[in-house]
Amino acid sequence: MPTSNSYYSGPVSDHFDGVRFFNPGEPGTDRRLRDLLRWRRTAPDNPWPKNVPVRPTKPDVRVDGLRVTMVGHATLLIQVAGLNILTDPVWSDRASPVGFAGPKRAAAPGIALGDLPPIDAILLSHNHYDHLDIATLRTLQAGHAPLIVTPLGNDAIVRRRLPAARIEARDWGGRVSIAPRAEVHVVPANHWSSRGLRDRRMALWGGFMLRAATKLVYFAGDTGYGTGSIFRRMRAAFGSPDLALLPIGAYDPRWFMAAQHVDPDEAVQILCDLDARAALGTHWGVFKLTDEARDDPAKRLSSALRARGIHESRFDAMSPGDVRQYS
Repeated sequence: MPTSNSYYSGPVSDHFDGVRFFNPGEPGTDRRLRDLLRWRRTAPDNPWPKNVPVRPTKPDVRVDGLRVTMVGHATLLIQVAGLNILTDPVWSDRASPVGFAGPKRAAAPGIALGDLPPIDAILLSHNHYDHLDIATLRTLQAGHAPLIVTPLGNDAIVRRRLPAARIEARDWGGRVSIAPRAEVHVVPANHWSSRGLRDRRMALWGGFMLRAATKLVYFAGDTGYGTGSIFRRMRAAFGSPDLALLPIGAYDPRWFMAAQHVDPDEAVQILCDLDARAALGTHWGVFKLTDEARDDPAKRLSSALRARGIHESRFDAMSPGDVRQYS
C-alpha cells in the first residue's frame, strides 16, 4: 500500500493518520474485493428507465431570498442573498473516469449549462466521479471562473487539470468567506474518497454549512449516519438550518452501503437531529449506483415522514428541474 499522499501533506489529526483520512469513532467505510463480488453476485435484476422526462428551467440571474433548483443527483443551484452557488456540479452523461462506461445519466440536467446565471462559488464535497467532474469544472471555469471551496486534497486533483482555478481547501472546521455577508464552513461527513485504485481516503470528504445574510443552508454531500454525533454537533455549533440538502439515494444493500450512504429513514433522522426548518432530498434518480429501484427513495422518504408525523412539505424529494423558494 502507498506510504505517501500525493494530494495532501499535513500534520496528523484526529481524522488524518499522516497518509489517509478517516471517520473518527464511526463505522469503517473500506470494502474488500470479496465484499464487492458478494454484492454483485446477489444484486437484484432491477433495471432503471433509460430516459426519464425532464422539463429544464432557466433560472433568474440573481435572487434576493433563498431559492434552490435541482440540476440532478448532488448538483443544485443555490441562489441566496444575491449569490449563485453550485454544489458538486456534474453535467456529464456518465459518472465515470471514462466516457464510454460507468453509470449513465437517466435524467437530463434540470438546467442547461448555457442557461446558468453567473456562478460565484462551487461547493465540492469530495472526489468521487458522481461529485467531482473535471469536464464540467473545465466548462464552468471557462465561463464563470468561480471560487471552489472543498475539503483538503481535492484542490490538488482539480489544479492538475485546471491550474488557473481559484480554490480554497479547508479541513473540517475550516471557514471561507465568499462575499461580504456570506461564508462557508466545511463540516464532517461519514464517507470516503478515491479516484483510482491506490488513493483511497487520501483526499478529505465533507459537507458545508453556508451562511448568507440571514439564511443558513446545510449541504451534506455524501454521508452515512453512523452514530449521528456529527449532525448533533453541527446543530450545537451552527444552530438550526433554514434548509438542509440531504442525500436519500444509493443505499442498497445496507450491509455494503450503510457506513457511507444514508437511506431515507436516516435522512429524516438527520432532519430531526439538525432541527432543520426544511429539507430537500438529493442524490437519487439520476445515476444508478446501487440496487434500489429508481423511485424507491422518494417512496421511502414519504413513508418515513408519515411514520414520524412530519408533514411531507417539510422534506421534499427533488427531481431535475424542480425549483423551491423559501422566504
